[in-house]
Amino acid sequence: MTVLVTGGCGYIGAHVVNALHNKGEKVVVVDDLSYGKKTRIGDSHLIFQDVSAPGADKVLAQAMLDYDVDTVIHFAARKQVGESVEKPLWYYQQNLNGMLNVLQAMKDTGVKKLVFSSSAATYGEPPVDVVPEDVVPMLPINPYGQTKLFGEWMARACEKPYGIRFCALRYFNVAGCGPVELEDPAILNLVPMVFNRLKQGKAPAIFGADYPTPDGTCVRDYIHVVDLADAHLAAIDYLDRDERKYDAFNVGTGEGTSVRQIVDEIKKVTGLPFSEAIEARRAGDPPKLIGSPKRINGEMGWHAKYNVEEIVESAWKAWQANPEHHIDVASWKQA
Repeated sequence: MTVLVTGGCGYIGAHVVNALHNKGEKVVVVDDLSYGKKTRIGDSHLIFQDVSAPGADKVLAQAMLDYDVDTVIHFAARKQVGESVEKPLWYYQQNLNGMLNVLQAMKDTGVKKLVFSSSAATYGEPPVDVVPEDVVPMLPINPYGQTKLFGEWMARACEKPYGIRFCALRYFNVAGCGPVELEDPAILNLVPMVFNRLKQGKAPAIFGADYPTPDGTCVRDYIHVVDLADAHLAAIDYLDRDERKYDAFNVGTGEGTSVRQIVDEIKKVTGLPFSEAIEARRAGDPPKLIGSPKRINGEMGWHAKYNVEEIVESAWKAWQANPEHHIDVASWKQA
């Protein structure tokens, strides 16, 4: 088996590439290196390509033929909620064209298995505290979530006419780190954003403290990136089954943790006595989003292994191992 991973040099993608290597699988990566580095994928071959660009389907198809690919894991996409609200047309162009090119290449080459990096943003503001996959209606409240939901529809539409076996993994909030060299390279997620502010001696920002939640900050389901990587391997095995009841799965813990609780955990793990700054809400952020993992638990036998403390500890270890990021705790001062 050879697995083609789009966006494999990024944070989640590199952890999945690492997990595939550990399993002994052959991997080829397609990435434009906008958020990742080639050094993160070991000896996997890298094809430098923006998957959303015109003609990318031809590049992808040639890679599928050259490397005898039988499975695709599609990560490559833009992923910032607030940015998607500000630049909706660009998000539609990037994310939908990327999915279109991947599916076109699979159709043209006869590659049959696709694991799609979807998102809990597809749910919008669901009417339940813990969200099952079949909640209705699915009404994403930002363009990012819309592109992920439409990407699922696109893949699902290709199952019958082209024989593509499709599985969408809807992530919640991914954090933590496996091998320290696979640290999150982009300062886009909560934990590295807090670390980055601390590195600058500045107060970490909490965006909105007046949500209808117990402490006023957004509540999310935090999943360790190593657990998430394991879920992708389980999804590949699931696609080998002739009988599959579902094509969309939450990847979460079923437990909610607020932004303030994460910040407090960071204080505990780092030992830094910092104060945080409360700023305005970000556009497109729902107050609470927690996923029920019952479907993936039952169908794939996958279960999250790591808790929030382990997530923060692993992220901090990776941050401190990077000479560019390392914080001298003994001499640290907040501006």
